Amino acid sequence: MRKIPVYSHPAAGWPALISSTRKLMDYQTFLRGSVSVLKSNQPQGGFDCPGCAWPDHKSHKRIDVCENGIKVIASETMTKKADAQFFARHTVTELQRWSGYELEHSGRLSEPMYYDAAQDRYVPIPWEAAYGLITEQLGKLDSPNEALFYTSGRVTNEPAFMYQLFVRSFGTNNLPDCSNMCHEPTSVMLGKQLGVGKATVMLEDFEQAKLILMFGQNPATNHPRMLEMLAHAHEQGCRIISINPMREQGLSRFRNPQKPMHMAAGQSDDMVDDVIQIQIGGDTALLTGIAKWLIENDRINHDFITTHTAGFEPLKQWLTAQTWEDITLGCGIPQIDIVNLAKLVADSSATICTWGMGITQHVQGDDNVAMITNLLLLMGMIGIDGAGASPVRGHSNVQGDRTMGIHERPSKTLLDSLERVFERPMPKEHGYDVVTGAKALIEGDLKVFMGMGGNYAVAAPDTSAIQQALTTTQLNVFVGTKLNETMLYPGANNVILPCLGRTERILTTKGEQFATIEDSMCQIVPTQGKLKPVSDNLKSEAKIIAELATHVLGADSSIPWLAMSEDFDLIRDYIAQAINGFENFNQRIRTNERGFHLYHAARHRVWNTESGKAQFEVPHYPITYVAAQMADTHDIDHEDTTQKVWQLTSVRSHDQFNTMIFGFKDRYRQTNRRDVLFMHPDEISRLGWQKGDQVMVSRHASSSSHTAHKNKPRVLGPLILTEMDIAANAVAAYYPECNDLFDLDTHAPDSHIPAYKSTTVILERVNTSVQTAEPV
Repeated sequence: MRKIPVYSHPAAGWPALISSTRKLMDYQTFLRGSVSVLKSNQPQGGFDCPGCAWPDHKSHKRIDVCENGIKVIASETMTKKADAQFFARHTVTELQRWSGYELEHSGRLSEPMYYDAAQDRYVPIPWEAAYGLITEQLGKLDSPNEALFYTSGRVTNEPAFMYQLFVRSFGTNNLPDCSNMCHEPTSVMLGKQLGVGKATVMLEDFEQAKLILMFGQNPATNHPRMLEMLAHAHEQGCRIISINPMREQGLSRFRNPQKPMHMAAGQSDDMVDDVIQIQIGGDTALLTGIAKWLIENDRINHDFITTHTAGFEPLKQWLTAQTWEDITLGCGIPQIDIVNLAKLVADSSATICTWGMGITQHVQGDDNVAMITNLLLLMGMIGIDGAGASPVRGHSNVQGDRTMGIHERPSKTLLDSLERVFERPMPKEHGYDVVTGAKALIEGDLKVFMGMGGNYAVAAPDTSAIQQALTTTQLNVFVGTKLNETMLYPGANNVILPCLGRTERILTTKGEQFATIEDSMCQIVPTQGKLKPVSDNLKSEAKIIAELATHVLGADSSIPWLAMSEDFDLIRDYIAQAINGFENFNQRIRTNERGFHLYHAARHRVWNTESGKAQFEVPHYPITYVAAQMADTHDIDHEDTTQKVWQLTSVRSHDQFNTMIFGFKDRYRQTNRRDVLFMHPDEISRLGWQKGDQVMVSRHASSSSHTAHKNKPRVLGPLILTEMDIAANAVAAYYPECNDLFDLDTHAPDSHIPAYKSTTVILERVNTSVQTAEPV
């Protein structure tokens, strides 16, 4: 086997500190950003980091932020402005050619802007005029369902509650959010199986766990604060197994910047005991093998299963019918290794299963989450200390937004509660999610798009098609802090409304306000920015929603919109009345500086499911689903030995957060560019290719059943072939650049999660090697 170049240093440590400092300087916000870093995730008067949703530890740290958090803070605290002067210098057509990196560094949005088609430029518009235009266009709709209201996970609880209330008062449940693209299988399946679609663990459980199984996660890049907890758990004797197609170098060792002696002495902590290098999309098959061995060898928790669960017998029958040949084919792992992993599970008295989007973003994403939950139920690992389900959300308040009612399929309980509190009818018909909403846009069924943050077109599959569809609407409205690609495809009317960032002070007639967020583990914590806003023309998201609702809903003034935007305590009083678990919200959020934990019924072995018990679920897809796709080579020229079907997955670099591109350096993967295709060096050698070759990537069987794109070719490249320790038959490319390889019809059946992490592709080398390692 050829040696794979690897990052030889521990994760974090001095390189992280150096990179963070450089990023603050790159954004020209060293002083302003450094002040914010000191306030990030601090319990008294601090703000919650606008990056990932990893929880804060109960112990206080003077500095409690990771490298990626500092990059997000640098992005938000920059004082360079994308203002009227900026837009006067650049047409929208020109800006469409800018990269995500260039748009990210263009500056903070600082005044309301309107697209002038005659000039092909954004021009300033007064706030009142913007509200008037939006009100006029919404009033022209034949139905409220002709409008789509998207939400980003960075929106805090208070404006999120107001937003869903405004949209439902307007008359629609078209409330897709970024959950639809990341952890929707988690919400759907945990809700179905346990009664609550959230983590059953608290951060303290990691200190007591005996075994942690990490599925489809790369914490070193996506949520680095988790590394400290993993290192601590490992030090306490916990076994940690990473199950991932890629052997991520950031998970080998960790040098904690919070330990000065470690930093000075060059010491580091071990984190992961072993890596199970699974085939892309093979998680259900692997979990099937583990569960099959546990049942056949009677190593399951019969008392828990009898007392607390339903559906065991159908699952047992299904597991018994699965053959080891199919299991190993489906996951690419030998039977002996699966059995050894099952024995670790059997011997553990406290097991946590934690997962990221490597589990959820598959056609079989629902099955993956179901089988993780099945495994925990078989062993009775729900409702005991040191054990449970731990999905790790990728955006700071994506979970809180859903709790606040941002959901296209609201429960009857929520709608009844809103009707009781606000004494008005709420729409009952389910709305569009991200996938169905994008299809409706493309098909011309939507006339208005509004985004409360986020980069909808670039985050979703079929990016080019969605961007084109946005140009056919009557109105697009964007509330945000930074310019992004979705804003650059204007319809008949296009408005940008700039808002305050998480780090900035919200000062109203009632004084300085604070908001709240919910982290990945159901903890509600306060967040309060302290910086002077980068522009006097910015408004809080709550203020924008309140003023817009007042204009759009007109004489309907029974809801005190403006009063709520001036006094967030009033919003929290309404939340306390309408949302279960938030009783005495204002008192509880002030009683403990670290906030409070929402009651989680399943954590207490109370099952709010249809059966009244925790529910075992049989997978929907065969465990050989991916293997069958790989074997389907009927349209490949078999005379060409360089062609075969590969399984492609999307990945994020160490220098990005979601669709925000901070730079080009992916430190742990040792590349300085984004136009790359990762492949194992043995596979490169077998093909007779070499590192640096240029490769075109085309979607295998790429025709979509979606009529607007039935004959659309899906090709990406040329990409530069780059070495990575990735499973056989697998390649990886950067998200969001590879999004046009994914379509809106390839998604999980119940959750509609797009299959960003697994699609079959064909590779073609187009010319000789590119030697440069610099970004192009």
